[in-house]
Order: sequence, then C-alpha cells, then structure tokens
Amino acid sequence: MKLPISVFLSVFLFTAETTAALYLSFTYGSSGDRIYRGFTLLFTLLPSVLVQLTLTFIHRDLQKDRPFVLLLHILQLGPIVRCLEAFYIYGSMGKVEEPYVSIIRKKRLPRGGAPPEEVEEQLGRAEGKIMTHRAAFARASVVQAFMGSAPQLTLQAYISLLHRAVPIRRGTMMVVSMLSMVYGALRCNLLAIKIKYDDYEVKIGPAAFLCIFLWRSLEISSRVAVLVLVGSTLQLWVLPVVLADLLASSLHPWVQFWRSGAPFPEGVEKTLERAGTGVALCLLTLLYGTISVFCWPATDLDLAHADLIGRRENWRHPVTYYALRFAENVILVMLWLAYQKDFHQPPIAVLLGLHLLVGYAAGLVFMLVLYRFCHPCRRLYLSQGSCEQPGNP
Repeated sequence: MKLPISVFLSVFLFTAETTAALYLSFTYGSSGDRIYRGFTLLFTLLPSVLVQLTLTFIHRDLQKDRPFVLLLHILQLGPIVRCLEAFYIYGSMGKVEEPYVSIIRKKRLPRGGAPPEEVEEQLGRAEGKIMTHRAAFARASVVQAFMGSAPQLTLQAYISLLHRAVPIRRGTMMVVSMLSMVYGALRCNLLAIKIKYDDYEVKIGPAAFLCIFLWRSLEISSRVAVLVLVGSTLQLWVLPVVLADLLASSLHPWVQFWRSGAPFPEGVEKTLERAGTGVALCLLTLLYGTISVFCWPATDLDLAHADLIGRRENWRHPVTYYALRFAENVILVMLWLAYQKDFHQPPIAVLLGLHLLVGYAAGLVFMLVLYRFCHPCRRLYLSQGSCEQPGNP
C-alpha cells in the first residue's frame, strides 16, 4: 500500500486556500472593500461546507456513533482530522495481524501486446479504510476546485485587472486557487479512468501525469483569462454567458436521461433515499455544470447508470465540447477586441487575444498526446478500433 500522498495534497491545498482567502478578506475589510470581502468569504465558506458534507457522506458518519468527528466537521476541521486518521492507519499497518476483508480480482495489461492476465489481491481492513479516504478526498478536491477555487480565481483576477496591480497577498491567493483547480481537474481525469476501467489494474505513469497537468493548466488559465478580460470590458455580458454555459451543461445529462427513457438504477434510488430525495443528485449536476464552464469534465454524467458515470469512451462528447468552447472563446475575444479600451495600441491587444487562443489550442494538443501515446488504457480502445470498453455493459 502506497503512502496516501493524495490525501495530504488535498488537505494542503484546502488549508492553504482557506487561510489565504481569510487573510485576503481581512485586508479587504481593512481597506473598506466590503463587496470584495463578501465575495471572497462566500467563495471560501460555501465550498468548505460542501467539502465537509462530501467527506461525511462518503464515510457514512451519520450512520456511525462518531460525535467528535461530526463536531470537527461542523467546525470546518474535518479534512485535517481525516488526513491525520489516514496517516495513522497507514503507520499502524502490519503491526496488528488482521484477516483480509475481500479478494480483489483485476486484469493486468502486460507489455508487448500480450492478452490481459487476471491477478488477485487480498484487501485488508486497514487498506480498505485508506482506499475510502483516498476516494473521499479525490471527490472533495473536485468540489473544492470548481465550487470554490474557480470562482475565487476569476474574482481575484478580475480585481487585479481593474486595479492594474497584483499584490503579494492576492497573487498568492491566485496561485493557490490555480493549483487547486488544476489538481481538481487532474482528479477528474483519474476518477474517470478508474471508473471506466474498473476491471483493470490501472497505473498512471509520469508521462501521463505531465500531459494531464499541462493540458489542464493551459486550458483552465486560458479560459479564466478570456472570461476576466471580457468581464472587465463588457460587465453586463459575461455573467449571462457564464450562466448560459452553466445551465446548458447542467441540463444536458437530464435531457439525455429523458431521451433515453430509462428508469433510475436501483443503486441510484437507494443513494437518493439516504441523501434526502434528489438534493445530492442536483448538487452533482450543478458540480458537473460548473466543471464544464471552465474545462472538460473528462467523462459523461450518466443518470441511467448506477455509478452515475458513463463507462464508454464517447469521443463525440469531447469533440463537440471543445469545438463549441473554442468557438465561444473566439467570439468572446473578438468582442473584447472590439470594445476594449485598456490597450491604446491595437496590435498588442490582438497579440494578447491570439496568445490566449493559442494557449487553449496547445492544451488540446497535450490532450491528444495523452490519449494517443500516454494513456494507461490506450490499448483497450486502440486495439478494438472502437470507443467501447470490452467487458463493460
């Protein structure tokens, strides 16, 4: 069992961003910028509450007698105590002999084009708990990234552009929010791979990590910069554009589910009953729509599947998404060039707009490199000549 580094990274980014946001909101309050302080606190406290709910829901704490842990979650300290618990479990592994909980059967992809071979692994109780922690923090990182870091980064970049200055406090806040967004997008990719190819033993190599990091960094930074530039010039237009994107992305899974005519899977119905009718599902579709505003969610939200995740490589979805998003970015940049008054020399503004579009296109190049050369399961869809994963319904 590997050291739970992903748990530590999630907690580090959560703590760093919350601390930086609270300090920045204090400086806004001292300088009399009440609106900036209010939005900074909103984009900090709201995702923090959602992160606590995510960790509590996945660990099923409401069904257990753990009042102290619930109290820490109410105090917004749940991620820290969860991280300490995960490392304590890891440190105590092997000291106490315990029976295995279950046997996991996975298919391993050997090198050289050989057929997959099935391997068995014994999963102990401690290993199962660490896997639960990793799964919980992976989902919490996505919530933190796109429900908090994304609007926070956009807000602070907008303020910096209006004031023509980036102080150290605000610059630190923007860097941490950017890292949180990239990490959340990376977790989206890893979650999609592990869910789609659940029957296989998936190992992400350094080249794949590098491609995903560069792809997501260029995609997110270019998208945020376009929205900020348009918002600084056409304040009344950027909000309807973002709301239209959010509404279309959130309703798309429901439209697909309605057109399919399929009923809710039994597993989804039980989840909804435990979560309180459709509140959890509505929050999930809202999260899916928020991710789609800034970057590709890496998978389809399939309401007709028990895992709520599409388990087929549907290439039409990313092609359609990036075609529409790139066209939207081009239109927004052209509108900004037509109405901007910040650059008195038009060639400089044109170069800036071209840099943003080229940066967005460069991110797509790294995505193509990932899926063609570095994807851990590329053999499964390249060898079949289709988008469907073998063995999955």
